[in-house]
Amino acid sequence: MGVTCVCQVPVSEGKSVQQTVDVLHRKLEQLGAVKQGSFTVDCETYHTGAGSMGTAGQPAKFLYVMHNSETPLSCFALFEGGPFLAADPNFDVLMAKLKGHFQNAKGHKVESRGTRYLYCDFLVKVGTVTMGSSARGISVEVEYCPCVVPSDCWNLMKEFMVSFLGPHAPELPSAFTAKPDGLYSPAEGADTMAQYLELFGKVRKQQVASGGSMR
Repeated sequence: MGVTCVCQVPVSEGKSVQQTVDVLHRKLEQLGAVKQGSFTVDCETYHTGAGSMGTAGQPAKFLYVMHNSETPLSCFALFEGGPFLAADPNFDVLMAKLKGHFQNAKGHKVESRGTRYLYCDFLVKVGTVTMGSSARGISVEVEYCPCVVPSDCWNLMKEFMVSFLGPHAPELPSAFTAKPDGLYSPAEGADTMAQYLELFGKVRKQQVASGGSMR
C-alpha cells in the first residue's frame, strides 16, 4: 500500500450522481484502466451519552467508527478532537456494550461504495456516497502503490488525476502536510480513513445546507 489521496468530485451539471460516476468510469477505461472488483468504506457516528463524559453543560463529542473493505480484519475509530484507533472487527461488539457511554446516532451512517480500477502503479476507487438510501456525492480515491513519501510522488499523482478528473483534481491533502516524518502510513489506515472522514463531513454539511435533517 502506498500514498493515497481521497477527494470529492462534484456531480456534473445536468447529470445525476450515477451518470457522473459512469463518465468517470469511461474516462478511466479510455486511459487503459482495468476493473479490479469493488470496495466499500462506511462510517457510523456515535455521540457521548448524557453525563457519561466531561462536565455538565459541555457539548457532546462524537466518535466515528469506520470500516474499509480493503482491510476486512480491521475496524477504525476516530474520536472527535482526539486519537485514532485501529482494532479488530470485535470493536463493533464493544461499542454495543458501551451504549451507556456512546449512543449510535441513528440515520447518520455514511457509506462510499463503488468500483476499483488498476492502472499501471495506480489503484483508483470511484464510489457513490450514500446516506440512508440516497446518493449524496461521489468519492475518488487514488493510491500510488510503490511509494510512501508524499513529497516524492505528489506531482505524479496530481498529473494522473488531472487526466481523468480535469479541473476537479484536488490540491495537496492536509493528511500529507500534517505528517511530521513526511511518511504516509497506509498500513495502519489512519491517513486514508481521516481523508474519508473529512469527505463524509463535507457531504453531511451539504445535506444540511440543502435542507436535510442530518448532521
